[in-house]
Amino acid sequence: METAPYKAKLEEEKSRLERELASVGSKNPAVPNDFEPSNETREDAADPLDVAKNAQAFEENEGIERDLEARYDHVLAALDRIEKGSYGKCSVCGEEIEPARLDADPAATTCVAHLAGK
Repeated sequence: METAPYKAKLEEEKSRLERELASVGSKNPAVPNDFEPSNETREDAADPLDVAKNAQAFEENEGIERDLEARYDHVLAALDRIEKGSYGKCSVCGEEIEPARLDADPAATTCVAHLAGK
């Protein structure tokens, strides 16, 4: 299987995800490839409304960050599979993942037959 086109798509998605993650958080220096949501809450904020708005923004960033990081992890895993030569194989049956499935989701880990536990 020719992996170069999929690798290019995955690298592009990785860059996009890193930009989006940076907009709602920052890299965790203690854990590689981990991000933390931004926390703009100021302890000394005088206005309780400001404190509430900051807390709400943090919660929203946390949800967005969690979803983006989950996808980011899938993309990194797919790039790792390319490097190891196991890309494009179903994690359930070991058969080739259909090209149409990989075109739709280059980070896919299962063939159509094993999609969502079918």
